[in-house]
Amino acid sequence: MSRRLPLSLLSILLGSASALPGVAHATNGYFAHGYGVKSEGMAGTGIALPQDALTGATNPAGTAWVGDRLDAGLNAFLPSRGASIEGNGAGLDGSYSGNGRKAFFIPEFGLTRQLDERLSLGLAVYGNGGMNTQYDRSPFAAFGETGHTGVNLEQLFISPSVAYRLNEDHAVSVALNLAWQRFSAEGLSPFTPASQAPTQVSGLGNDSSVGAGVRLGWIGQLSPAWRLGATWSSKIHGRFDKYRGLFADQGSFDIPANYGVGLAYQPSQDWTLALDYQVIQYSGVQSVGTPLAPLLAGQPLGADGGAGFGWKDVQVVKLGAAYQWSPALTLRAGYSHATQPVPQSQTFFNILAPGVVQDHATLGLSWKTGERSEWSAFYGHAFKKAVHGQGSIPANFGGGEANVHLSEDVIGLSWGWLY
Repeated sequence: MSRRLPLSLLSILLGSASALPGVAHATNGYFAHGYGVKSEGMAGTGIALPQDALTGATNPAGTAWVGDRLDAGLNAFLPSRGASIEGNGAGLDGSYSGNGRKAFFIPEFGLTRQLDERLSLGLAVYGNGGMNTQYDRSPFAAFGETGHTGVNLEQLFISPSVAYRLNEDHAVSVALNLAWQRFSAEGLSPFTPASQAPTQVSGLGNDSSVGAGVRLGWIGQLSPAWRLGATWSSKIHGRFDKYRGLFADQGSFDIPANYGVGLAYQPSQDWTLALDYQVIQYSGVQSVGTPLAPLLAGQPLGADGGAGFGWKDVQVVKLGAAYQWSPALTLRAGYSHATQPVPQSQTFFNILAPGVVQDHATLGLSWKTGERSEWSAFYGHAFKKAVHGQGSIPANFGGGEANVHLSEDVIGLSWGWLY
């Protein structure tokens, strides 16, 4: 039987990924909790545990360990987000649902090819992250806003990678992260007087941005039972010119740098455990990490050094387990905890982007349907988290407190083929 991947199948998959970009979702801040259904079933672990062709999205060094395979998957993402305002002197008090859009579908696929004993190539296409809110009843109606209020951010990554085995136990890799972003905002007219470009704040439709960065990776087999991995991804520059009156530095919106280390342990032939530690450097992105303080000091929105969402860096600990029940069936589970990106003092602006969940649990499985093919599935739940404002609404917006909340459910299905 030929091991060559049919060109028609590859063309269909590439076309599908282009037509269906990584739609808005959020787990660890606005980054996805993991990439590839197998990894997602283990709470997103994978820095030291490559399992499929999406490994390049987590640690491209895994490309050297998974052989020749293709994986294609689809996630259904169901977030529940909203806000409440209390003690406001301008009439904003009330509870508001941001669930104008309830479901999102996120495609992903990966392809790996081992050229010889040392050199391997990979391609991963996936939704890196995003955020969506749609308030059909605007939280800013008391300020004269009559339409919907919300934002939509989407990020699609295309990451070709090259991995090189230094010897039997160690591999290094580099991936090129080609990032496409799309953003839109509506119902933000109350913020236009505070902008240096009042006509470039809201209701301008979609704007897109393209940037590039690199991801480096290493995996080492320390012993038959222990494997260690590390990865780092550079910041990727982006800009939304249509919204240069909203985001700091005339519309700048970079994708933050991130890095992590992972450990995998196989105490027996049937059990595998994985532990990852990840840091996402949101504070290094002006439009995301800068708090409202510059606006309160008279610095307009969109200006150099202007106000942002005030997010802190996020640190994530992920723990996953896999058990091979039978030669055909593998079961998975995982749990992760992330630090809180949104301070209590910054909840007012984050009514638009309540990426506040911190804990989620996952279950997954894989079923081999033949010598070369398998199906995988997972379910994940991010437990509801609310951040209650503390000194959050500026006096010129009526004072009081804004509280934001988020919970999530996600279901994923993928097909893998060893070719």
